[in-house]
Amino acid sequence: MTTDLPLLRLLQLVSPSLPIGGFTYSQGIEWAVEAGWLNTAADLDAWLADQLQSSLARVDLPLLVRMQAAAAARDPRAMGMLIDRLIAARETMELRLEESNRGRALADLLLAWALAEAREWRPVLARSQAAGFAFAAAAWGIAPRHAAAGYAWAWLEGLVLTAVKCVPLGQTQGQQVLVRLAGLIPSVLDQAQACPDNAIGASCPALAIASSAHETQYTRLFRS
Repeated sequence: MTTDLPLLRLLQLVSPSLPIGGFTYSQGIEWAVEAGWLNTAADLDAWLADQLQSSLARVDLPLLVRMQAAAAARDPRAMGMLIDRLIAARETMELRLEESNRGRALADLLLAWALAEAREWRPVLARSQAAGFAFAAAAWGIAPRHAAAGYAWAWLEGLVLTAVKCVPLGQTQGQQVLVRLAGLIPSVLDQAQACPDNAIGASCPALAIASSAHETQYTRLFRS
């Protein structure tokens, strides 16, 4: 049971039912569909593969690994600096608000779970969902690579489910996209773990345009 528990905790962290509002955001997909950028499963595949291999491999996941180390070392100052870097890499107001809104919700959930020192860390963790995720992973003894894999999977699954609603795609097509793109995650994890501090950073212009335009999109299902 001791061996299995970290895996079970990780499954809880990446569950779509986690009450942090992940299902309310489209990260530009809703506008990209309206603009005609995303019309098919192949379009979605290419859109998400590009982000996996750029922003996740070179920003989110390298910083997540470092955040988990900061949490394990009980170093809130280091965590704060990593959060600053992550927020600076969010290229639109919408993406920055998503990070902080989900961060506050997850920080409250950490308190409800009664994780050690969650209350003391709350002002820091409430700034970033990734930070709260890393803090929980450290508290529950989840291996950093497994935590990063779970984070990438949760990101991928959430956006595929968004596209199933917006494009729209059938559930089977969505699952086919998930199968294909999940196959990229191991190499993305390798890149993230090997990424030195001075190489952290990426730009996704199409995502930035879509997210910015979504802020003023006339009709929206998803939050801005």
